[in-house]
Amino acid sequence: MAMLEVHSVKKSFGALEVLKGVDLRVEQGDVVAILGPSGSGKTTLLRCMNFLERADGGEMVFDGERFPLERISKKDVARLRRKTAFVFQNYNLFRNKTALQNVTEGLIVARKMPKGQALDIARRALAKVGLSDREDHYPSQLSGGQQQRVAIARAIATDPEIIYFDEPTSALDPELTGEVLAVMRELAREGMTMLVVTHEMSFARNVSNRVIFLERGAVVEEGDAKSFFQSPREERTRAFLRTLSGEEHTEKESET
Repeated sequence: MAMLEVHSVKKSFGALEVLKGVDLRVEQGDVVAILGPSGSGKTTLLRCMNFLERADGGEMVFDGERFPLERISKKDVARLRRKTAFVFQNYNLFRNKTALQNVTEGLIVARKMPKGQALDIARRALAKVGLSDREDHYPSQLSGGQQQRVAIARAIATDPEIIYFDEPTSALDPELTGEVLAVMRELAREGMTMLVVTHEMSFARNVSNRVIFLERGAVVEEGDAKSFFQSPREERTRAFLRTLSGEEHTEKESET
């Protein structure tokens, strides 16, 4: 039995149908990369799965329990969120709190954890992402890569069953992208289940074990990462990968 499944997820914004009945399955320990062009519905799917957006239809199965996405109760949303964590594209840190306080805030306020215990967990989480020496720094004193690593520390501090990542490196310069991806690779090696919306093809190819390709709100192709990149079944997938290869080639030429 899968840890997490969603079936027939639908979402529209006015007349615009963004998700057209998406199915997705995640096993424990999976690192699933969600790829697709801009506007394909990737982020909306992730936000519907963590109830940051309310889906118009569909069902979630989490640890064997079934939940209707369009009419799930607030109590069930809160219960599911305690099993998950979300890393945002733009960090979503409290600007007036230190790195350490950003990690402890949810533990103390949302989970009612004693402050001493929360501090111990937060310090371990910051150490894990290589920021023990930055725990008293405010976001304005940190680079974008460091801020995103604080956000990842905040996520892992809650001991989630799965972490959702929404384009975690898209706001970063290439130099800072590597430090965030290195943390994510280490989490993958340790068996953390992750669902990652990303444009980083090297991560999707080398770290994820499964890939889902979305376009216009529908799944075009899915499969294991090796097959997806080496022998995609669908012509639309092949065209997408050719476009990306061309962009990578152009970037390399511009660097020389």
